[in-house]
Amino acid sequence: MGKFKAAAVQMRSGREPERNVVDFEALVREAAARGATYVQTPEMTGAIIRDKADRAMAFRQEKDDVIVAAAGRLSAELRIFLHVGSTGILREDGKIANRAFLFAPDGSLAARYDKIHMFDVDLDNGESWRESATYEPGAEALVADIGAAKVGFGICYDVRFPQLFRAEALAGAEVLTAPAAFTRQTGQGHWHILQRARAIENGAFMISAAQGGQHEDGRETFGHSMIVDPWGRILAEADHDASGVIVAEIDTALSAEARQKIPNLKNAREFRVASVAAQPVMLRGAAS
Repeated sequence: MGKFKAAAVQMRSGREPERNVVDFEALVREAAARGATYVQTPEMTGAIIRDKADRAMAFRQEKDDVIVAAAGRLSAELRIFLHVGSTGILREDGKIANRAFLFAPDGSLAARYDKIHMFDVDLDNGESWRESATYEPGAEALVADIGAAKVGFGICYDVRFPQLFRAEALAGAEVLTAPAAFTRQTGQGHWHILQRARAIENGAFMISAAQGGQHEDGRETFGHSMIVDPWGRILAEADHDASGVIVAEIDTALSAEARQKIPNLKNAREFRVASVAAQPVMLRGAAS
């Protein structure tokens, strides 16, 4: 068990990684100056690009990525755990990964996580997304030890798949994460509920840095970066869609306390699902 100060960085990433890295560095420095020793940035920190040709021009392999390079340097300089919520990475096979990175306080790369669940949806008002047409999904969940806590990884749409976070909680995670670029439409409907639900059902902190506002490629994201405690209480929230930093104290003893009060992780039982064809029921109506 441990205590530490965590920060979630809210951004409005554009199409050019070289410009976004300037904002990234300034906001991470602000978080560290406010005492955070774990700093998380949103999904697609490096660039948000809808056009396929523009993505091909902007995304680089991990060894050449400007966000990866800056994150390694900053984590060592500021002596923090720096969690890049994700950025687009060109894989060696030519496919693109939506990849998160965790850098240790010595600047070393401690962990990687590729987003597992692809946002393939058709929403109201003609809003439609097909992430699987661009990104190669990951296949492995991740729990990383940052000393004061064990952190479980997710990215954006992953938050709608509770089995991922349950598996990470069962593997020891006291802090769960879902850095995101939630659309405004889905964010208004579900963002707060999903963050609090994942925290409550796992007795874990939930930390989710978000993209917010109108982006250069035309999309609009919800913002409202959030830190929630294991009882579902919102400890900190960016109550807007502008860039900024939120900070909260994390005490993993609260996770142990919540799990002791409501031990659903231990109480879960295996079961089967039976499918039974219902017999038709004839109803007698009132005489007419």
